[in-house]
Amino acid sequence: MTMRRALLSMVGVLCLLAAACGVDDDADAPERGSIVSVAPVFEMTGAQTGDYLAEWQYPVPRANGVRAHRVVYETVATDGTPTTASGLVVVPDTDVRRVRLVSYAHGTTVRRDESPSADGETERARTVQFAAAGYAAVAPDYLGLGEGPGFHPYAHAPSEASASVDLLRAARALLVEQGRDLDPNVLVVGFSQGAQAALALGRELNSGDVAGFAPAAVAAVSGAYAVQEVQAPAALDGRVEGRRAVLYLGYWITAMNRVYHLYDDPAEAFQQPYAQRIDGLFDGHHDLLAVSSGLPDTPQKLLTPRFLELAHHPTGAALRAMEDSDTVCDWTAAGPVRLFAAAGDRSVPFENSLRCTKAELGATAELIDLGDIDHGATVRAALPRILDWFRETQPPA
Repeated sequence: MTMRRALLSMVGVLCLLAAACGVDDDADAPERGSIVSVAPVFEMTGAQTGDYLAEWQYPVPRANGVRAHRVVYETVATDGTPTTASGLVVVPDTDVRRVRLVSYAHGTTVRRDESPSADGETERARTVQFAAAGYAAVAPDYLGLGEGPGFHPYAHAPSEASASVDLLRAARALLVEQGRDLDPNVLVVGFSQGAQAALALGRELNSGDVAGFAPAAVAAVSGAYAVQEVQAPAALDGRVEGRRAVLYLGYWITAMNRVYHLYDDPAEAFQQPYAQRIDGLFDGHHDLLAVSSGLPDTPQKLLTPRFLELAHHPTGAALRAMEDSDTVCDWTAAGPVRLFAAAGDRSVPFENSLRCTKAELGATAELIDLGDIDHGATVRAALPRILDWFRETQPPA
């Protein structure tokens, strides 16, 4: 065999093996929302579910039994490349074949194993209450938390939406495997960071671009919907309590640097000694106490003069990072939307929700003032009201 013929033969083999000769390179690419793995997390009878929710102060009358699963699924990273994420899927133990879906988006989590599908009992209980009421309930961990690889792009609305959409697809596939049908009209709810994620998911579903799903109703509790106009200024002027402001700013800046490249060296953004330790604190393996104890008590002690100025007057990559996530209120919902917020909130000022009602979403959104209570209390006050609203307008079956 001549050298030329040998080379041609080798090329032919490579074409067959690697699909390199005119065949679509994406033919074998993973499909967004396809299931990688499913693992049981827990099962509870109706009596056990009722006791569990009563302990967490989320009682549901006549609670159903539930079965919870940790689902790892295909999705996309912040740059659009394939990756995986995990989430919790809780199915009501009922004889109803066709179930309606609730997507619950969780609040700020710094340690990856405190996400809903892992050991995050607080957020897990909030998800279970919807399944106990008869809905199939899902809670995305988001990118980089739970079983997801890499870092968590904290408060990055585009990836919150994509991870949430793809968990809906994975949940649909899981329910089909279990002999259930899924109503395509999704009830969306979220708290704190999850309130931003809920509106991002609602906007995505409302666009009509997610085949097989549409938003039935959206409820969001105490979200930072306006980072540039409200949340960042409030973190610097005292409206947000000092240590909370430090936590949010440190988490957001380190996360957004990995997406938008805000700095080359942490010392450009953070004062010493914090610059040398901050990436390690936000590595997904430290809890809130460990992170807070390793950082100062005010943003003025954490940030360099340049980044304090960028927080006040963002430009360049910092402005783009804010703008990309400050669009969750810029859509007109086809269905009802309720925003819950509290004037006494020292973590996420009420002005975030007020600003949202003045944006495009305000044409369809109802703002409900929860009163003079702090951030953590808002979710306890709002979730029972949201569940009642869902049951009245979109019964589980």
